[in-house]
Amino acid sequence: MKAFTYERAASPAAAAAALAAKPNAKLIAGGTNLLDLMKLQIETPTHLIDINRLGLDRIEDTADGGIRVGALVRNTDLASHPRVRQHYGVLTRALVAGASGQLRNKATTAGNLLQRTRCPYFYDTTKPCNKRQPGSGCAAMGGFDRNLAVLGTSEHCLATHPSDMAVAMRVLDAKVETVRADGSQRTIPIADFHRLPGNTPHIETALHADEMITSVTLPAPLGGQHIYRKVRDRASYAFALVSVAAVVQPDGSGRFAYGGLAAKPWRVEAAEKLSGAQAIADATMAGSRTSAHNAYKPVLVQRTLESVLNEAKAARA
Repeated sequence: MKAFTYERAASPAAAAAALAAKPNAKLIAGGTNLLDLMKLQIETPTHLIDINRLGLDRIEDTADGGIRVGALVRNTDLASHPRVRQHYGVLTRALVAGASGQLRNKATTAGNLLQRTRCPYFYDTTKPCNKRQPGSGCAAMGGFDRNLAVLGTSEHCLATHPSDMAVAMRVLDAKVETVRADGSQRTIPIADFHRLPGNTPHIETALHADEMITSVTLPAPLGGQHIYRKVRDRASYAFALVSVAAVVQPDGSGRFAYGGLAAKPWRVEAAEKLSGAQAIADATMAGSRTSAHNAYKPVLVQRTLESVLNEAKAARA
């Protein structure tokens, strides 16, 4: 780990200002992803800004009947919150499917959204990676890409976003609230928050360099059956090969978001107007680009979606 300086921010705006003022600065809260990357010298910040004492660790009701989740709410606390469990069950299920209990006790809402890919070539510093070093190339191209993206890819990157929580946030139409160094605030729909790689895979979100997340809002409850199905190589502490976050209504209609397929949670709202797992999956996976290693993913999406719909149907019976 390379040497760095440290400060403890006094306010969200001050933290954003420190980001703007200090070259190569990073915010730190739980540190469950950042510290690992620093140890591997994939991330080499020269300055860390501690935001743990900013009071952004509350879950509050909003005027429209939804909830506001502070950026520093720990994953364990969010998953176990009574309103989340009762009205946003897909989020609880997604959070519990991620990482381990120890990590969930430290990991934060904002950090979960901002965690970086687990692409093996990103973690292997002997290999070229456009996320790690822009312009160096992508070793995953022509490499072993079994766990990598098949949608929204480019010639520069095949990485997937690893978050389970973000997939549930996408199906719920969450919004990300932020502050900048000048105190200005904005709200970013979760659909627009994560970026596809294009020509700049190292730019992973819509955040500006001096901008930090303060909270995430969820709209009024949707009702229906909330399901999160994660298919992975082992039963715990593994990232999704394919995951499906679903909210299925009594009439069988539903919303579906997918993990393990792209550099962002994937949702095709037009596909949700169709009926049957095969039709929905085919429309969702339209334009997918697979290799010999990950050609199973479109089939796995269809089978996982079918399992989700069967679970919802059984719950209605």
